[in-house]
Amino acid sequence: MLSYYNRRNIRYPLIGLIIMSIALLSVLALFYWWLSLVGFIIIAALFFQIFRSEQLISHEIEEYISTLSYRVKRVGEEALTEMPIGILLFNEDLYIEWTNPFFASYFKEETLIGRSLYEVAEELVPMIKQESREEIVTLHDRQFRVVFKPEERLMYLFDETDHQEMVRKFKDAKTVIAIIYLDNYDDLTQGMDDQTRSSLNSMVTSLLNKWAKEFGIFLKRTSTERFVAVFNEGILKKLEKEKFSVLDEVRELTSKHNVPLTLSFGIGTGAMSLPELGTLAQSSLDLALGRGGDQVAIKESSGKVKFYGGKTNPMEKRTRVRARVISHALKELMIASDKVMVMGHKFPDMDAIGAAIGISKMARMNQKEGYIVLNFSQIDKGVKRLLAEVKKDPDLYSRFITPDEALEMVTEKTLLVVVDTHKPSLVIDEKLLSKIEKIVVVDHHRRGEDFVQNPMLVYMEPYSSSTSELVTELLEYQPKEEKISMLEATALLAGITVDTKSFSLRTGSRTFDAASYLRAQGADTVLVQKFLKENIDTYIQRSKLIETVSIQPNGIAVAVGSEEEEYDPVLIAQAADTLLMMDGVRASFVIAKRKDNKVGVSARSLGDVNVQLIMEELEGGGHLTNAATQLEDTTIEEVEVRLWKAIQKYVEGGMES
Repeated sequence: MLSYYNRRNIRYPLIGLIIMSIALLSVLALFYWWLSLVGFIIIAALFFQIFRSEQLISHEIEEYISTLSYRVKRVGEEALTEMPIGILLFNEDLYIEWTNPFFASYFKEETLIGRSLYEVAEELVPMIKQESREEIVTLHDRQFRVVFKPEERLMYLFDETDHQEMVRKFKDAKTVIAIIYLDNYDDLTQGMDDQTRSSLNSMVTSLLNKWAKEFGIFLKRTSTERFVAVFNEGILKKLEKEKFSVLDEVRELTSKHNVPLTLSFGIGTGAMSLPELGTLAQSSLDLALGRGGDQVAIKESSGKVKFYGGKTNPMEKRTRVRARVISHALKELMIASDKVMVMGHKFPDMDAIGAAIGISKMARMNQKEGYIVLNFSQIDKGVKRLLAEVKKDPDLYSRFITPDEALEMVTEKTLLVVVDTHKPSLVIDEKLLSKIEKIVVVDHHRRGEDFVQNPMLVYMEPYSSSTSELVTELLEYQPKEEKISMLEATALLAGITVDTKSFSLRTGSRTFDAASYLRAQGADTVLVQKFLKENIDTYIQRSKLIETVSIQPNGIAVAVGSEEEEYDPVLIAQAADTLLMMDGVRASFVIAKRKDNKVGVSARSLGDVNVQLIMEELEGGGHLTNAATQLEDTTIEEVEVRLWKAIQKYVEGGMES
């Protein structure tokens, strides 16, 4: 072919030269005809040679094209039959029309033509129906990257098994850092002698070393109550599969020696750099401790968090040091502010209002104006009774303002205290939350993934009965120049009473200490009962809701409201409380449509069913014995289906618990 191009490049200039020569010979013939004749003969010979060359070139081209076409056709045929790529053609009814040998080789049959895909490779059917262009599909224990051409009803299958195995090995080899914390070590060892403390340390260290050796984990004790563990994601998968049984082993072993010690794990994974893994591990540990300890929090670099454990109620602390430190820190923040605003969650209950009144009083004790942000159209009847009583005290009532009024009053030095919630999506006004930079969170719920960004101070104690209890403790360490009024003390006591179900649930010694302090400040127990009274219509509505209950043999009760009827959130919670009092009920769930058009679920248990984990499956949260969720853009029927799936997952042990 190279000679052809070279000859063609020479041919065109030569023809031009011949034409010029003919013209010259024609002129020469006028004077020397014989000389001109010789020239014409030579030119004719040249023309003949050029014609012959052209024929030879054309013949060569035809032969080359014929050979190339044959080779291309042969390569195409071999590609279809020999290359390690599966090719599948099927008709509209999903019957196989043709496959290449590579695809058929995985089925060890002579031919697949005429067979249904449902019968041969059902895993490909969903991809065809969804018209997904590319997916990883498992066939006969092999993983294929399938490229689908819907117009041609054609599939290409690339065997990715080895590649996927390499990816898996790479992921499994990535480093994971864990920080292990002995939750209540300081409290338990406070009164121990050296020998007993040493024995406890040896027992726990021995158990953890045995666990580390079993799974191939590097474990190093960094302080009396803290360990650091380094392993990889492959080992993490094994630990997740057995749900970190070391938590149960430590709890059971120490309880036999009458020392109820528990562990918390903070694990960082998914990041390439070690400093980032360490930061994730510490953040995870803070999250686990914020949820009450005795559990594992795994945080990925993407921000996703998984929890394991949390089966026991958080242990109540015996020391008040933390309350005093937080109280003094909050005092300093208030003094450095021009005003203090307090905001609870949407549709605030007595606990949120009581805590808010307590914080506003704390601001007054520090010579600052304290305002309670409240949406007056979103309060229940109990809170309305409290506000009716508050109106009799003009000074106290003037502290209640609307979200719009609060937004107008905000300055750069304003302090916002969020009470009885830590989730931005649940506060009364998210605009106010985003506008104020100085934020404090006081809450008694277990910490969830959704959290107020960059708070200056956080006081979260899941062991506490209520936020009102926490605020009462903080008030005890504030300046005593201005005393708590009877109504303020009563509001705080009402908050504790509501959340403890009249001191019957989640009640520790600190709860009674707080109640005793409030009673000494003049809290009126009769007035508390007046706030908590309900009318006949509410009682009848709650009874009708309870009538729908379905109780399973395992003691789980679920009541479902009507799609047409709206219920007050407090009434839904009360229905769940009432069901829990029934004989044989271990856990109760009530589903009903709320007045804000959301579907609410209230969950209660006696402690042996962790309703918090079940509610987290439905985007909610709370405590082990008291949890809830609110779902938008859904129906009661859909929520009921999701709830039963979550309950079944929990009962079967498939939930991260």
